[in-house]
Amino acid sequence: MTITKKTVIVTGAGGGMGRATVEHLLEAGANVVGCDLNIAALAELEENPRFKAMKADLLNEAAVQHIFAQTKSEFGSIDGLANVHGIAQHATPIEDCSLAEYRKIIDVNMTSIFLTCREAAAYMKEQGSGKIVNIGSVSTTRPRPGLQAYVASKGAVESFTKALALELAPYQVNANVLHPGPADTSMLGEFTAVGSSVDDTKKEVFESSVPLGKLLQPEDIAKSVKYLLSDAAEMITGAVLHVDGGRNI
Repeated sequence: MTITKKTVIVTGAGGGMGRATVEHLLEAGANVVGCDLNIAALAELEENPRFKAMKADLLNEAAVQHIFAQTKSEFGSIDGLANVHGIAQHATPIEDCSLAEYRKIIDVNMTSIFLTCREAAAYMKEQGSGKIVNIGSVSTTRPRPGLQAYVASKGAVESFTKALALELAPYQVNANVLHPGPADTSMLGEFTAVGSSVDDTKKEVFESSVPLGKLLQPEDIAKSVKYLLSDAAEMITGAVLHVDGGRNI
């Protein structure tokens, strides 16, 4: 399952899943560019000559273009893109979800992926190879009440990725979506209703919903992303990989 010497851009690199993905890719010998609004957590990784941290707003077209241009200039190719970034939604009745909040969730979780994938496609089509992995959510299959904007954004990620896979297939570029289940990260607490106990909700609502009986760890997602970016996934495109402990069933 080789990914050695390939260059991968990872968005959301400062978060739990993103950081774990960066570390697994570096351990596998890849060159990695980690992007996030907050890159302080990535400072120690910059001692590795195969890693570069870039602070960026992924809703800014010019910033996205700069990330890809700098990556190509520094490492010579762009072989993979892993869109790990995203935001949650506090469980909220639809009548209490503002239009501004809805638009923010859609923009961060989907519009930014459109921008990064659009840029990646240009580079990958030119070189005739590449792999894209977009992080969705098990909620597209098993929605929860109060998360209507979040579920819509992740459902869009799935449909978009499938359409992209067909469009890029003639250029030998793969695009897949990975749906994580409830993961033991700080983001999980953001799905709780305002005022409720985060710890109790994690245990009683999320962990109890996983057939394998435990929350996922960031490493579980990172290993699966690495697989989809590797040569071992050469004939996998347009696929939906559930890494959720059976939550989608």
